[in-house]
Amino acid sequence: MDAADRQKDVCLQTLELTGSSDHPPVVLACRKLSGVQQSEGCCSVSVAFSGLVTQESCCRFTCELLKHVLYQRQQLPLPYDQLVYFYQRPCQQQADELFQKRWCTNLAESKKCQRILAELEQLFGHLETLFSLTLVPRVLLLLGGNTVCPRELYEVNMEGIKVGNGEQSLKTSFCMQKIFRTLFLADVFSDLQSPAIMGAMLLVQGHRDCGIDWFRPKLAYKEPSCSRRLAINLSCCDMTLAPALHEAAASTFQDYIWFQAPVTLKGFHE
Repeated sequence: MDAADRQKDVCLQTLELTGSSDHPPVVLACRKLSGVQQSEGCCSVSVAFSGLVTQESCCRFTCELLKHVLYQRQQLPLPYDQLVYFYQRPCQQQADELFQKRWCTNLAESKKCQRILAELEQLFGHLETLFSLTLVPRVLLLLGGNTVCPRELYEVNMEGIKVGNGEQSLKTSFCMQKIFRTLFLADVFSDLQSPAIMGAMLLVQGHRDCGIDWFRPKLAYKEPSCSRRLAINLSCCDMTLAPALHEAAASTFQDYIWFQAPVTLKGFHE
């Protein structure tokens, strides 16, 4: 463990002991150590991996960050994986009767819950297909409004990622831990007000001839500006000759376009 990692560990332990809401200087120190840049309404969080990652890992990053944002912005009443667990698990197998009555009855019978879980499962499946067909430098999750003028924009920027095969690449679980550790230290959601239910739209950047038929091409799409924006920048600091995504796609960059998922996710409150 290098000095920077030890500093982050000390910062994380201090944050857990003191509590961020009562000690703003600790939060500021954590944000500084986490590679966070902030301006009014905009925040950028950078995560650098010490090796190559696979395309499958990039897809997993995208799916998990999508789940995380939807829960943090209160578009889901529970984290996605917990919703799936309580929806699929029979009520009689739950130990706590009160918890069982609250979630098994309300959520399992909720058409809203069934709809959002089905839509997300479908979306994740098509994302896996897309990542297997093309490099995906960037992903946008838009909340509220429309694709031209959303209320909030969340970007996963993978232009600095270097792709390798499974044997030479970092484990997905290791990378996921680093991403969410950095987001925790950055504390990017704590200052936001509780929102109403908003529609969520997903756009991904890929090669125009990748052959995907579920996503809709948006040939003339221009990235919108909005009052609230969070960019999560993922990169690899591996010293091999493997090109980063923006370098690998440079010769055909004009052939990379935005694709929009043909479904607007609508969360729910319970």
